[in-house]
Amino acid sequence: MTPADVATRHSRRGTTPSPSASTPSSQARALLWLGIGVAVIAALFAIDALAPTLFPAPLPTRAQDGLTLAISVLIESLPFVALGVVLSIVVQVWIPPGVIERWLPRRAWARRAVLSLLGMIVPVCECGNVPFARGLLMRGFSVPETMTFLIAAPIVNPIVIITTHAAFGFDDGILIARLVGGYLIANLIGWLYSRHPSPDALLTERFRDTCDLITHEPGGRLRRTLAQFVVELRAVMPALVIGSAIAGAVQVLIPRDALLAIGSNPALSIVAMIALAMVVSICSNVDSFFALSFASTFTPGSLIAFLLVGPLVDVKMLALLRTTFTTRTLAGVVVVVVLAAFAIGAGVNLFV
Repeated sequence: MTPADVATRHSRRGTTPSPSASTPSSQARALLWLGIGVAVIAALFAIDALAPTLFPAPLPTRAQDGLTLAISVLIESLPFVALGVVLSIVVQVWIPPGVIERWLPRRAWARRAVLSLLGMIVPVCECGNVPFARGLLMRGFSVPETMTFLIAAPIVNPIVIITTHAAFGFDDGILIARLVGGYLIANLIGWLYSRHPSPDALLTERFRDTCDLITHEPGGRLRRTLAQFVVELRAVMPALVIGSAIAGAVQVLIPRDALLAIGSNPALSIVAMIALAMVVSICSNVDSFFALSFASTFTPGSLIAFLLVGPLVDVKMLALLRTTFTTRTLAGVVVVVVLAAFAIGAGVNLFV
């Protein structure tokens, strides 16, 4: 059953929630994030007071660096998010039903294999892929199919391929390992969640309600375009701002020297780069050049793990994905991605 089917069922039953019904949950989320912000600020002061030698820079400098990093992540992501919203609207509103579907194989595994290559013609980074994937779900694609696209697209993206080649060429097989590894991880996740007895349960209730609103929006295409544009921006922008803020705060709270000190160990270097990838939240279009700066001190396998994990499950991406998928679903995705990236990185360190 697709999200559109779920939306239709809710509409027929008259169970569409009123705006007032969602107010308490919105207030609870606001209080939660306010509490997290206070906790981060308290942690900064506590670290500065209890372990003043842990960071070389004073607290005001670190706070300024964290704010700068958060703003840079936000500005870097905004154009791709806007492009993703536009593409989502095109897919949902302007492409007639059946146009995309008729080009896809009928077998489920083959459909996922083809959809995981869709990122080759969608030149947006991981941030823009989220609203685009939401459009696929609203159009009627299944959750496993959409997740396969969502995981593969930030890596098989043509811009990512070009920048990864510009940074590493074909040295150590990093480019090939990234492309093949990302493709395999995406299809593994798609297959795993295709075994779920109720795939629509992987989606948040709020997104299912959004499907209901968009599916039954009265009026022509222009009215539906405007309605979906507003809905997508309201869903994605707060998550993007929060994710960017978390990325900046984490970089201030975690001493990077502690991660870099273990770069030469074949196993620990992979763990360190996976942690770094989840923290720094760099756009997949340019993360290869960031990884290149560690090439002289870290193992090739750890660099590949960084290039696989970063575009898929960094803190900014998880905040965006939370607009659509439940926390339990995202926890499972993180486990699969991290374990698969570690296995691929370890294999590269062993054989290269």
